Amino acid sequence: MLIFVGLGNPGSQYAGHRHNVGFMAVDAIADAHGFGPDQRKFQGHVREGRLGTEKVIALRPGTYMNESGRAVGEALRFYKLDPGDVIVFHDELDLAPGKLRCKTGGGHAGHNGLRSIHAHIGADYHRVRLGIGHPGHKSKVAGYVLHDFAKADRDWLDPLLDGIAKAAPLLAKGERDRFQSDVARDVQDDASTRTPPKPAPSPASGARRDGTAEPKGAFDALKNLFRD
Repeated sequence: MLIFVGLGNPGSQYAGHRHNVGFMAVDAIADAHGFGPDQRKFQGHVREGRLGTEKVIALRPGTYMNESGRAVGEALRFYKLDPGDVIVFHDELDLAPGKLRCKTGGGHAGHNGLRSIHAHIGADYHRVRLGIGHPGHKSKVAGYVLHDFAKADRDWLDPLLDGIAKAAPLLAKGERDRFQSDVARDVQDDASTRTPPKPAPSPASGARRDGTAEPKGAFDALKNLFRD
């Protein structure tokens, strides 16, 4: 059994925030693979299902981000699992938008949700880091993550979530490298189909579309009237 944890803040006012992309990812997986209905458990929301032969609990903590570890710790103890059975999906400022990286262990890099999970179950869990980009200066981070994705972000966000849902069985099997590469390929393939075709080149200056010279004056125009 595995626990897939999506990080975010509860409440409709936060639903579209960049900080909630972890919620979006686990919801995309649960929806795509026919997980059961939402249940209130472990100070959060749980949906149960299977990815291949693996039973998976999709958990969205119902606490605010900085208390996410409470729900994760409670679920871990209830199912008598180890931190290595937990995979956390979270926003990552240090990755470009649409990029994804898997990681096991390590520090929390100041992410309040990860900091809380570290405090409750230690650092030896797996993570799926979902790139949202950086606003450019530390002072802008809070306003950036606690703000809705821009409309233009859907061009990479939707393919990213679709790719995660599609490749989730690989993640459940422990094939994290293949999961990562499959998602990257799906996002890239989608981006290539969105690239608009190049416009036809404009006629060169001084030339017609049929290749003849553009008349420069009345005499040239008169000559063109009698061109064979």
